[in-house]
Amino acid sequence: MTGTTLQTKLAQARSEGRAALIGYMPAGFPDVESSIRVVQAMVAGGCDVIEVGLPYSDPMMDGPTIQRAADLALEAGTTTDDVFRVVEAGAATGAATLVMSYWNPIERYGVERFAQNLAKAGGAGVITPDLLPEEAEEWIAAGDREGLDRIFLVAPSSTDRRLALTVRACRGFVYAASLMGITGTREQVSDTAEGLVRRTREAAGDSGLPVCVGLGISNAAQAAEVAAYADGVIVGTGFCQRVLDAPDLETGLIAVESFARELATGVRAR
Repeated sequence: MTGTTLQTKLAQARSEGRAALIGYMPAGFPDVESSIRVVQAMVAGGCDVIEVGLPYSDPMMDGPTIQRAADLALEAGTTTDDVFRVVEAGAATGAATLVMSYWNPIERYGVERFAQNLAKAGGAGVITPDLLPEEAEEWIAAGDREGLDRIFLVAPSSTDRRLALTVRACRGFVYAASLMGITGTREQVSDTAEGLVRRTREAAGDSGLPVCVGLGISNAAQAAEVAAYADGVIVGTGFCQRVLDAPDLETGLIAVESFARELATGVRAR
């Protein structure tokens, strides 16, 4: 299989001696067409990879900001097919574009159908935060048939055995959730993040599988701190907050692009 756009983007960032900037935004927030413009602003500001969130009514790992954004997307009537529209628009910018989704909506939509439609939209893969690799046989098979990357999560509580199992199942990168609990910006980056990345890399061995860190990054200084030891810096809440705080969409787009530029400077300042 040839490299996906995600693998290419991560390799390009590594060749430039920096971490990749990965931005998250729920599809349909505040509505589908507006979310497409927000994604475009994120890429214009310097995001290498976009995570398009599939809005879900029971987001057990999401903090209040992302929950609010997802609620607004659901109130706007966002569907899974709308998610693919946003993915297609994101991929058209040249950024590697992923879906981040809890497992239930994928299973309800149809695993094979989901994989096919994501690939058709130009998506590179899926992050499944609540799906354990040993329970992901159906998804792994469907993703393999469509050439999609699959990203599972590790956490500070993950045992060495769990890390090894997860790394073997991942393709694209490993998502290191650097804080226990729900998402949200933090005043300081968790001091467990660097240790988790080191342990995950040890589990990856000679495979060179990238390890990207998410949860809590809110400014350029934190992005630079994480970029010093991780292959990718993942930011979601900060982008959503800027859209929520803006009095109108145009102001929000300016704020989102400016924030992306700030973070992009950070990942290059390692």
